[in-house]
Amino acid sequence: MISKPLPSSHMTTVLIRPTLTRRTSMRIKILRQAMPDSQPYWQEFSYEWKENQTVAGMLDELNYKDDLTDINGNPARRIQWECSCLQGMCGACAMVINHRPALACETFLRDLRGETVTLEPLRKFPTVCDLVVDRGIIQENLKKVSAYIGEYREADPKEYEHMYAAGKCLKCGLCLEVCPNYDGGRTFFGAAFANDCYLIASRSGSMEASVREAYGEHFAKGCSKALSCVDVCPMKIPTLASIAKMNRGQGGKK
Repeated sequence: MISKPLPSSHMTTVLIRPTLTRRTSMRIKILRQAMPDSQPYWQEFSYEWKENQTVAGMLDELNYKDDLTDINGNPARRIQWECSCLQGMCGACAMVINHRPALACETFLRDLRGETVTLEPLRKFPTVCDLVVDRGIIQENLKKVSAYIGEYREADPKEYEHMYAAGKCLKCGLCLEVCPNYDGGRTFFGAAFANDCYLIASRSGSMEASVREAYGEHFAKGCSKALSCVDVCPMKIPTLASIAKMNRGQGGKK
């Protein structure tokens, strides 16, 4: 608010309001790929900006159009992306938004800087189509090392709170996307695996030794403690605590 005084003979003050520039539209730049073995390409769309809209809601609106066209007016096929709950509880809509891995349903347009929103699929996983990736390696690696409870054992009550927190993992893949050590799951399995190992070691009588061995081989040996996984986790899982418990050889044992 700018106050502009008039000559002293006048007793009033003129208030001049600054002009506010309101955003009306934005560019949506998407890295697209029709098939797993096809060449990726960039395509841009125009979208009417809404302050309280999420990236997920924006993608829905674009796909609901009868005739989807790109920013140049060319016909475009529907944008392929994954979603389920749209409440940040399933992890299906994980993607790279403005160069940062995040959940589309938890990312609001008002929090994104610039006039362009850039969307890419997670790069640490094989692309299926557009923003859809195959995250099956997360489960396959658990099967590879036979990471299951087996003979059930009652956990130490002192571990209940941390077990509840570690059990919130969505298997969304964001932690693996930002991890500098994750190599696509060939040898180093990442933070999601570390939390699963902790949970199994806490409850299993028969499988604990083999799970601890797998943890050492496929996590502890390769983790450089960058801890990017902790920062990006949408469920705020205290992965560092799981790592500390496993490294101490506790895992919730009585």
